[in-house]
Amino acid sequence: MIKRPEEIALLAESGRLLASVFARLDQLDLAGMSTLQVNDLVDSFIVNELGARPASKGQYGYAYALNASRNHVVCHGVPATTEILQSGDIVNFDITLEKNGYIADSSKTYLVGEVSPLAKRLVQVTCEAMWKGIRAVRPGARLGDIGHAIERHARRNGYSVVREYCGHGIGRDMHEPPEVLHWGKPRTGLLLQEGMVFTIEPMINQGRRDVETESDGWAVVTCDGQLSAQFEHTVAVTRNGVRVLTLRAGEKGPD
Repeated sequence: MIKRPEEIALLAESGRLLASVFARLDQLDLAGMSTLQVNDLVDSFIVNELGARPASKGQYGYAYALNASRNHVVCHGVPATTEILQSGDIVNFDITLEKNGYIADSSKTYLVGEVSPLAKRLVQVTCEAMWKGIRAVRPGARLGDIGHAIERHARRNGYSVVREYCGHGIGRDMHEPPEVLHWGKPRTGLLLQEGMVFTIEPMINQGRRDVETESDGWAVVTCDGQLSAQFEHTVAVTRNGVRVLTLRAGEKGPD
């Protein structure tokens, strides 16, 4: 689980490139686009302009460069020509990128056009919850500190945390130890050490935390049909705290 400094440097380069993918998405007017159009733009940008590989493509038999999870879809939404983004939607794009053998993983929930105040609030609180978790990362802390910080913020705002999916270690493989739960008790769980690299990626629901998988075998949705949002970064435990390897331009870091 501990990465050498030279490995973290390679992971940071993958993270920098992945951040540029989101910078490109930020420039799009998503309303009227299909989620497959977004996928194809991302795939082409990663391969042809960044000289990298969309790491999700081919993983576990998945055929696309990203997951597109819209409104009540919690995660693993499959891009489609028939899924047209409309004003009022929220949509999470979850993207992985591999360069020089090392993988970075990040996601962001976008507001499409004019979005309701309730949807905006969910997205804002979910982003804040991710950062609460990131700020809990430092040598000597424990994984339970991360989960506790995330769940406390979500519950204080009237939301629930999905428990079936979690963050994970990352490096040469997309999913490595440890599992990073988004709920937990302070001062419990694995001790964090300098050189650990993992994702923090809470999925926060408006209503109940219960989820189910749709018939396509991929898309996970809220059981009550209410909205879900997600944000994700890849982070490294440093001597003095935490480094966000997928930090995007204009994003304020954990300090």
